[in-house]
Amino acid sequence: MSYSAVAAQELAVRALVHIAEHPDLASALLATSGLRPEALRQAARDPDFCVHVLDFLLEDDRRVLDFAQSLSIRPDEVLSARMALAGPGSFGWEPD
Repeated sequence: MSYSAVAAQELAVRALVHIAEHPDLASALLATSGLRPEALRQAARDPDFCVHVLDFLLEDDRRVLDFAQSLSIRPDEVLSARMALAGPGSFGWEPD
């Protein structure tokens, strides 16, 4: 599936909700982001933070698989959404 920036950000917000429902994931995300829990709602509006949320999931296969299963989506859709938010070249490659 190809994601628009808006759809990708919506998926990232759903990912944030998923993470918040799992205390161990929430703690790890807060540690990597440096944010306090009360700042998450505002941060979710920032496309850069949304990329961070998706990157956080993509760091671990189990995280991606669990999230994808919870939404009944293919795991590769998380990467597609991440690329839609971050843009071409975000993984060190440029489109042809």
